[in-house]
Amino acid sequence: MPLSAGSPAPDFSLPDENGEIRHLSDYRGKVVVLYFYPKDDTPGCTTEACKFRDSYEDYQKAEVSIVGISPDPVKKHQKFKAKYDLPFTLLSDEDHSVCESYGVWGRKKFMGKEYDGVFRTTFIIGKDGKILHVFENVKPEGHSQEILKVLAEIDA
Repeated sequence: MPLSAGSPAPDFSLPDENGEIRHLSDYRGKVVVLYFYPKDDTPGCTTEACKFRDSYEDYQKAEVSIVGISPDPVKKHQKFKAKYDLPFTLLSDEDHSVCESYGVWGRKKFMGKEYDGVFRTTFIIGKDGKILHVFENVKPEGHSQEILKVLAEIDA
């Protein structure tokens, strides 16, 4: 079960696509869209990332940072980011410890097979480090616009 609105967002230390260690606390004082996704360069994850890329200017105008997290290794993130010209940070959670701390790691079913993996989930984290909104069971198509709409309501 993921964290809920009002909860403090757990801090973390993870390598980005260049191997530089990033912390959630580095973003304190900014609103962050923290999105968890299963795997680089798969249809749904590519759609989701590219929609964020296509709306990136809107996020910049709103002074909102976008950070993606998946269990993929740093090198895979680097290739994914370059291939699709993604202008935001991707973090590598290979041991899925951050996914677990956010409640987005667990048993999944796909085509009759069961496995452990990431539940596609997005958190909007406020400037104070508290969760403002949680999107569960995210559908990649239209998700970026859905987030922008909620961000506009939060600011209103």
